[in-house]
Amino acid sequence: MASWRGSISPYSGGTVPDLHRVPSPRSLCEGRAYHRGMNVSVTRRWLPVLVWAGVIFAFSSVPSLGTELGAWDVVGRKLAHLCEYAILGALLVRALRAPLPAFGLGVLYAVSDEVHQAFVPGRLGSPVDVAIDATGVALGILAWQALSARRELA
Repeated sequence: MASWRGSISPYSGGTVPDLHRVPSPRSLCEGRAYHRGMNVSVTRRWLPVLVWAGVIFAFSSVPSLGTELGAWDVVGRKLAHLCEYAILGALLVRALRAPLPAFGLGVLYAVSDEVHQAFVPGRLGSPVDVAIDATGVALGILAWQALSARRELA
């Protein structure tokens, strides 16, 4: 149903329902168009999550990431898992504004990433990597919460 505010639109010459309003130039600049579009804050919160998930997917699509450095290679790859998922965890809790759903979604993505890697030549899907990824997600969530609490105190 159309909402009647009883206000006068400078563009229409009279009182009109909100659904029939002509947008003002200011409302167009603020991201509010004639038809209700996607909320800018939702885009601002979720676009980094999607981009970072794409980066993780791209790294997982590389057939072999070995550097032939022996144990250092394994340590480096596991630290990379931890860091990339810590970033994902921070971005997820920023987007969702709730730590438990952010953790669940991060772990779910980690599982899907390992399944994806099982189909990439030279890569293996590993439950150990899911555990490392989950630890990274948790650390990212904790770091984001600590930074957010610090900002609120300042």
